[in-house]
Amino acid sequence: MERILFILILASALGSGLIGGVFFAFSTFVMQALGRIPAAQGIAAMQSINVVVLNPWFLGVFVGTAASCTLVVIAALMRQPAGTVLLIAGCVLYVAGTFLVTMMFNVPRNDALMAVAPESAEGAAYWSKYLVEWTFWNHVRTAAATAGSAALILALVQQASAESL
Repeated sequence: MERILFILILASALGSGLIGGVFFAFSTFVMQALGRIPAAQGIAAMQSINVVVLNPWFLGVFVGTAASCTLVVIAALMRQPAGTVLLIAGCVLYVAGTFLVTMMFNVPRNDALMAVAPESAEGAAYWSKYLVEWTFWNHVRTAAATAGSAALILALVQQASAESL
């Protein structure tokens, strides 16, 4: 296996796993905790999270994984290494199920949440809808990132097995 391709696959698998873990935390306890406090406090907390998440560490892994997955797919299609199907599946799961779902479903809801005043009736009404819809799409992202990471890891195992023959 070519060293650069190995590094790209490993980076994609790790990035997908890291992002899946972040989303898993939101799906399993963060959103539930925010939903248990008064709406104004939950809204204010989530508004703060949506500002703070836009940092080089999170965005570097989130966007960097989408970029490395894109490169892995190109290399897999050109070279057809062992585990090609798993490589493509893992990368598509991350890019479509995590990155694109975020851009199409979670970010617009975050933008709408940023536009409401936490103490307003409009904010409280949107918050109850937001909690259900945003969390649903977060479950999708969690599953996609986790499955993508697993597929990429299995592809690495297949490649290692093929090389040892």
